[in-house]
Amino acid sequence: MSIKNIRLEVMQFLEKNVDSFVEQYLIPVEKIWQPSDFLPNSEGDNFFEEVRELREIAKELPYDFWVTLVGDTITEEALPTYESWLMDVEGIDQIENGGNGWSKWIRQWTGEENRHGDLLNKYLYLSGRVNMREIEMTTQHLINDGFDIGTGSDPYKNFVYTSFQELATYVSHNRVAQIAKKFGDNKLSKMCKMIAGDEMRHHHAYSEFVTRIFAVDPSEMMLAFQYMMKQKIVMPAHFLRESGQKISTAFEQFSDSAQRIGVYTATDYVEIMQKLIDKWEIDKISNLTDEAEKARDYLMKLPSRMARISERIVIPQESHIFKWVEPARL
Repeated sequence: MSIKNIRLEVMQFLEKNVDSFVEQYLIPVEKIWQPSDFLPNSEGDNFFEEVRELREIAKELPYDFWVTLVGDTITEEALPTYESWLMDVEGIDQIENGGNGWSKWIRQWTGEENRHGDLLNKYLYLSGRVNMREIEMTTQHLINDGFDIGTGSDPYKNFVYTSFQELATYVSHNRVAQIAKKFGDNKLSKMCKMIAGDEMRHHHAYSEFVTRIFAVDPSEMMLAFQYMMKQKIVMPAHFLRESGQKISTAFEQFSDSAQRIGVYTATDYVEIMQKLIDKWEIDKISNLTDEAEKARDYLMKLPSRMARISERIVIPQESHIFKWVEPARL
């Protein structure tokens, strides 16, 4: 039987438990928080006072913070690209009989993720600190440009990617929350904390999918993990660009801002890799082919190698001036 057919079998085997995954890792619409829970109440008599307070507190936040928050918001708002990519993965069917269990999972995961961009976008709009039209153009470009995360339609590789990326976004939003609190913006801090909590839940879900695949198809899962770590995990917004610029030209500068203020660094990348190796107990997996054993050896040595490389990375001290965030507004 071909590798592709085995993957389909494994996906069908796991699909029997999708309802329990939804119940365990996602929250019903009526029970989960919504963006309006954390924003000034536009129906209330105190709306303008609340907005003035939000804008006043926002003045204290530094330039690289705003760049990072904008980049995080744009990343969250490019959600249509991520959903369309995942719907094309082997074993996921959104057509026959209204879609299978996996398409149900992706739609409900998307519904939860969609709230993140909604909340952050409204905060940015009310803050008065950023150029919303430039941000909106960047978001539209990012959706137009699509993305290629190097997984193809392989579910094993995609679940490695989502396991890693959900943990990375947890780290990023959680750090933004900490910085906002440090500068006295407790409401923004709470918003980002809530988003980070969602990301951690989603990380637990996707990493559980990988754990279950390791139990039934260990060698192929090991090779998929090695493949993703060899080519490195690209961020969802790696095609980021400003208006009038070429594809991907803004991502490195955005990443530099995030690293300068310690929101997401090369060290975090290595630590996430190690956490996945530990979570999936890569050192204990048995019944591997010779090729998969070599892949395991590669994975076990990789974090220390990557850590040495990360120590040599030099981040520019000067901030790139983005069209999204004009210094005169701060």
